[in-house]
Amino acid sequence: MTYCIAASINDGLVLVSDSRTNAGIDNVSTYGKMHAFDTPDDRTLVLLSAGNLATTQSVLEQLHRDKEKDAEVNLNNVDCLSSAATYLGQVSVEKQQSHLNSQGQSGFDASVSFILAGQIGTEDHAAYMVYSEGNSITTSEHTPFLQIGEIKYGKPVLDRFLKPDTDLDEAARCCLVSMDSTIRSNASVGAPVELLIYRKDSFSLQEYYCLADDDEYLLSLRRQWETNLKEAFAHLPVLDAGAARQISVKL
Repeated sequence: MTYCIAASINDGLVLVSDSRTNAGIDNVSTYGKMHAFDTPDDRTLVLLSAGNLATTQSVLEQLHRDKEKDAEVNLNNVDCLSSAATYLGQVSVEKQQSHLNSQGQSGFDASVSFILAGQIGTEDHAAYMVYSEGNSITTSEHTPFLQIGEIKYGKPVLDRFLKPDTDLDEAARCCLVSMDSTIRSNASVGAPVELLIYRKDSFSLQEYYCLADDDEYLLSLRRQWETNLKEAFAHLPVLDAGAARQISVKL
Protein backbone atom coordinates (compact mmCIF):
# COMPACT_ATOMS: atom_id res chain seq x y z
CA MET A 1 0.00 0.00 0.00
CA THR A 2 0.99 3.64 -0.19
CA TYR A 3 0.38 6.98 1.45
CA CYS A 4 1.31 10.31 -0.13
CA ILE A 5 0.42 13.88 0.88
CA ALA A 6 0.75 17.18 -0.95
CA ALA A 7 0.01 20.39 0.94
CA SER A 8 -0.26 23.56 -1.14
CA ILE A 9 -0.30 26.58 1.14
CA ASN A 10 0.49 30.26 0.76
CA ASP A 11 4.23 29.92 1.36
CA GLY A 12 4.83 26.87 -0.81
CA LEU A 13 4.43 23.11 -1.01
CA VAL A 14 5.02 20.21 1.36
CA LEU A 15 5.24 16.74 -0.20
CA VAL A 16 5.48 13.54 1.85
CA SER A 17 5.46 9.91 0.74
CA ASP A 18 6.21 6.51 2.21
CA SER A 19 8.28 3.86 0.44
CA ARG A 20 6.62 0.53 1.22
CA THR A 21 5.25 -1.59 -1.61
CA ASN A 22 4.86 -4.93 0.15
CA ALA A 23 4.55 -5.99 3.78
CA GLY A 24 4.21 -9.74 3.90
CA ILE A 25 5.14 -11.79 6.95
CA ASP A 26 8.67 -12.46 5.70
CA ASN A 27 9.01 -9.96 2.85
CA VAL A 28 9.02 -6.19 3.14
CA SER A 29 9.74 -4.31 -0.09
CA THR A 30 10.38 -0.62 -0.60
CA TYR A 31 10.20 1.66 -3.61
CA GLY A 32 10.31 5.45 -3.64
CA LYS A 33 7.06 7.14 -4.65
CA MET A 34 8.42 10.68 -5.00
CA HIS A 35 9.82 11.51 -8.42
CA ALA A 36 11.44 14.84 -9.35
CA PHE A 37 11.95 15.83 -12.97
CA ASP A 38 14.92 17.53 -14.59
CA THR A 39 13.24 20.51 -16.26
CA PRO A 40 14.17 24.01 -17.49
CA ASP A 41 14.83 26.75 -14.94
CA ASP A 42 11.33 28.21 -15.34
CA ARG A 43 9.62 25.19 -13.77
CA THR A 44 9.82 22.69 -10.93
CA LEU A 45 7.75 19.49 -11.10
CA VAL A 46 7.46 16.58 -8.65
CA LEU A 47 5.27 13.50 -8.95
CA LEU A 48 3.85 11.34 -6.14
CA SER A 49 2.46 7.94 -7.11
CA ALA A 50 0.15 5.28 -5.71
CA GLY A 51 -1.14 2.08 -7.23
CA ASN A 52 0.22 -0.58 -9.57
CA LEU A 53 4.01 -0.31 -9.59
CA ALA A 54 4.46 -1.60 -13.15
CA THR A 55 1.99 0.95 -14.48
CA THR A 56 3.70 3.70 -12.48
CA GLN A 57 7.07 2.81 -13.96
CA SER A 58 5.60 2.75 -17.48
CA VAL A 59 4.10 6.21 -16.99
CA LEU A 60 7.38 7.59 -15.66
CA GLU A 61 9.30 6.12 -18.57
CA GLN A 62 6.90 7.72 -21.05
CA LEU A 63 7.15 11.12 -19.35
CA HIS A 64 10.96 10.98 -19.49
CA ARG A 65 10.95 9.70 -23.08
CA ASP A 66 8.66 12.49 -24.24
CA LYS A 67 10.99 15.04 -22.64
CA GLU A 68 14.08 13.54 -24.25
CA LYS A 69 12.46 13.41 -27.70
CA ASP A 70 10.97 16.89 -27.28
CA ALA A 71 7.48 15.57 -28.05
CA GLU A 72 4.76 18.01 -29.06
CA VAL A 73 3.48 17.87 -25.47
CA ASN A 74 5.89 17.13 -22.64
CA LEU A 75 6.72 18.38 -19.16
CA ASN A 76 9.32 20.80 -20.55
CA ASN A 77 6.90 22.73 -22.75
CA VAL A 78 3.45 22.67 -21.10
CA ASP A 79 2.51 26.24 -20.18
CA CYS A 80 0.80 25.56 -16.84
CA LEU A 81 0.33 22.90 -14.19
CA SER A 82 -3.25 22.15 -15.21
CA SER A 83 -2.02 21.30 -18.73
CA ALA A 84 0.69 19.13 -17.23
CA ALA A 85 -1.96 17.29 -15.17
CA THR A 86 -4.10 16.75 -18.29
CA TYR A 87 -1.10 15.36 -20.17
CA LEU A 88 -0.20 13.08 -17.24
CA GLY A 89 -3.77 11.80 -17.11
CA GLN A 90 -3.71 10.89 -20.80
CA VAL A 91 -0.42 9.00 -20.45
CA SER A 92 -1.70 7.22 -17.33
CA VAL A 93 -4.93 6.02 -18.97
CA GLU A 94 -2.99 4.81 -22.02
CA LYS A 95 -0.55 2.79 -19.90
CA GLN A 96 -3.27 1.31 -17.69
CA GLN A 97 -5.17 0.14 -20.75
CA SER A 98 -2.01 -1.32 -22.26
CA HIS A 99 -1.28 -3.33 -19.11
CA LEU A 100 -4.86 -4.60 -18.91
CA ASN A 101 -4.76 -5.75 -22.53
CA SER A 102 -1.42 -7.50 -22.08
CA GLN A 103 -2.51 -9.31 -18.91
CA GLY A 104 -5.84 -10.54 -20.21
CA GLN A 105 -7.05 -11.10 -16.65
CA SER A 106 -10.34 -9.69 -15.42
CA GLY A 107 -9.09 -9.52 -11.82
CA PHE A 108 -5.86 -7.70 -12.62
CA ASP A 109 -5.74 -4.13 -11.27
CA ALA A 110 -3.48 -1.83 -13.31
CA SER A 111 -4.87 1.38 -11.83
CA VAL A 112 -2.67 4.19 -10.56
CA SER A 113 -3.21 7.65 -9.16
CA PHE A 114 -0.81 10.56 -8.98
CA ILE A 115 -0.23 13.94 -7.40
CA LEU A 116 1.61 16.39 -9.61
CA ALA A 117 2.97 19.39 -7.73
CA GLY A 118 5.25 22.30 -8.49
CA GLN A 119 5.38 25.64 -10.23
CA ILE A 120 5.62 26.75 -13.85
CA GLY A 121 6.67 30.25 -14.85
CA THR A 122 4.85 33.11 -13.18
CA GLU A 123 1.80 31.10 -12.15
CA ASP A 124 1.30 30.19 -8.50
CA HIS A 125 2.65 26.91 -7.16
CA ALA A 126 -0.04 24.22 -6.94
CA ALA A 127 -0.78 20.51 -6.63
CA TYR A 128 -3.11 18.37 -8.76
CA MET A 129 -4.41 14.91 -8.01
CA VAL A 130 -4.78 12.82 -11.17
CA TYR A 131 -7.26 9.97 -10.78
CA SER A 132 -6.86 6.60 -12.49
CA GLU A 133 -9.55 7.69 -14.97
CA GLY A 134 -7.28 10.53 -16.12
CA ASN A 135 -9.26 13.48 -14.71
CA SER A 136 -7.81 15.71 -12.01
CA ILE A 137 -8.61 18.08 -9.15
CA THR A 138 -6.54 20.67 -7.33
CA THR A 139 -6.43 22.06 -3.80
CA SER A 140 -8.75 24.79 -2.55
CA GLU A 141 -9.04 27.39 0.20
CA HIS A 142 -11.03 24.91 2.32
CA THR A 143 -8.90 21.85 1.52
CA PRO A 144 -5.26 22.89 1.02
CA PHE A 145 -3.99 19.31 0.78
CA LEU A 146 -4.35 16.22 -1.39
CA GLN A 147 -3.87 12.57 -0.46
CA ILE A 148 -3.51 9.33 -2.39
CA GLY A 149 -3.25 5.75 -1.19
CA GLU A 150 -4.17 4.85 2.41
CA ILE A 151 -5.66 8.23 3.31
CA LYS A 152 -8.04 7.63 6.22
CA TYR A 153 -5.65 7.35 9.17
CA GLY A 154 -3.70 10.51 8.43
CA LYS A 155 -6.57 12.78 7.36
CA PRO A 156 -7.87 13.93 10.80
CA VAL A 157 -4.68 15.78 11.77
CA LEU A 158 -4.57 17.50 8.36
CA ASP A 159 -8.21 18.55 8.66
CA ARG A 160 -7.64 20.04 12.11
CA PHE A 161 -4.34 21.85 11.68
CA LEU A 162 -3.52 22.50 8.02
CA LYS A 163 -4.73 25.87 6.68
CA PRO A 164 -3.65 28.01 3.70
CA ASP A 165 -1.82 30.44 6.02
CA THR A 166 -0.06 27.71 8.04
CA ASP A 167 3.69 28.27 8.31
CA LEU A 168 5.53 26.05 5.84
CA ASP A 169 7.76 24.36 8.42
CA GLU A 170 4.74 23.79 10.67
CA ALA A 171 2.91 22.27 7.70
CA ALA A 172 5.84 19.91 7.18
CA ARG A 173 5.58 18.70 10.78
CA CYS A 174 1.82 18.29 10.38
CA CYS A 175 2.28 16.14 7.26
CA LEU A 176 4.92 14.03 9.00
CA VAL A 177 2.55 13.43 11.94
CA SER A 178 -0.12 12.45 9.41
CA MET A 179 2.31 9.98 7.84
CA ASP A 180 3.39 8.58 11.21
CA SER A 181 -0.26 8.12 12.25
CA THR A 182 -0.81 6.09 9.09
CA ILE A 183 2.32 4.00 9.64
CA ARG A 184 1.15 3.31 13.20
CA SER A 185 -2.28 2.06 12.04
CA ASN A 186 -1.40 0.28 8.79
CA ALA A 187 1.53 -2.08 8.39
CA SER A 188 1.41 -1.75 4.61
CA VAL A 189 2.65 1.87 4.87
CA GLY A 190 6.20 2.35 6.06
CA ALA A 191 9.54 4.12 6.04
CA PRO A 192 11.74 5.39 4.55
CA VAL A 193 9.63 8.55 4.55
CA GLU A 194 10.46 11.14 1.91
CA LEU A 195 9.81 14.81 2.64
CA LEU A 196 10.21 17.74 0.25
CA ILE A 197 9.64 21.38 1.19
CA TYR A 198 9.26 23.76 -1.76
CA ARG A 199 9.26 27.49 -1.02
CA LYS A 200 7.22 29.55 -3.48
CA ASP A 201 9.06 31.09 -6.45
CA SER A 202 12.33 29.39 -5.44
CA PHE A 203 12.36 26.79 -8.26
CA SER A 204 14.59 24.77 -5.94
CA LEU A 205 14.30 21.22 -4.60
CA GLN A 206 17.11 21.50 -2.06
CA GLU A 207 14.98 20.92 1.07
CA TYR A 208 14.64 17.17 0.65
CA TYR A 209 14.77 14.61 3.48
CA CYS A 210 14.71 10.82 3.48
CA LEU A 211 13.88 9.55 6.98
CA ALA A 212 14.49 5.92 7.92
CA ASP A 213 12.30 4.24 10.50
CA ASP A 214 15.01 4.71 13.14
CA ASP A 215 15.72 8.34 12.21
CA GLU A 216 16.17 10.29 15.46
CA TYR A 217 14.00 13.21 14.35
CA LEU A 218 11.17 10.93 13.27
CA LEU A 219 11.37 8.99 16.54
CA SER A 220 11.36 12.24 18.54
CA LEU A 221 8.35 13.54 16.63
CA ARG A 222 6.52 10.27 17.20
CA ARG A 223 7.23 10.21 20.95
CA GLN A 224 6.32 13.86 21.48
CA TRP A 225 3.06 13.55 19.52
CA GLU A 226 2.02 10.47 21.50
CA THR A 227 2.90 12.12 24.82
CA ASN A 228 0.96 15.28 23.96
CA LEU A 229 -2.07 13.26 22.84
CA LYS A 230 -2.12 11.35 26.13
CA GLU A 231 -1.87 14.59 28.10
CA ALA A 232 -4.67 16.19 26.06
CA PHE A 233 -6.85 13.10 26.56
CA ALA A 234 -6.28 13.20 30.31
CA HIS A 235 -7.60 16.79 30.42
CA LEU A 236 -10.81 16.12 28.49
CA PRO A 237 -14.02 16.88 30.44
CA VAL A 238 -15.47 13.93 32.34
CA LEU A 239 -18.99 12.74 31.55
CA ASP A 240 -21.65 13.94 34.02
CA ALA A 241 -23.05 10.77 35.54
CA GLY A 242 -26.03 12.73 36.83
CA ALA A 243 -27.13 13.48 33.29
CA ALA A 244 -27.31 9.80 32.33
CA ARG A 245 -30.70 8.25 31.62
CA GLN A 246 -31.77 4.63 31.62
CA ILE A 247 -32.59 3.15 28.22
CA SER A 248 -36.10 1.76 27.93
CA VAL A 249 -35.90 -1.72 26.44
CA LYS A 250 -38.78 -3.03 24.34
CA LEU A 251 -39.14 -6.79 24.08
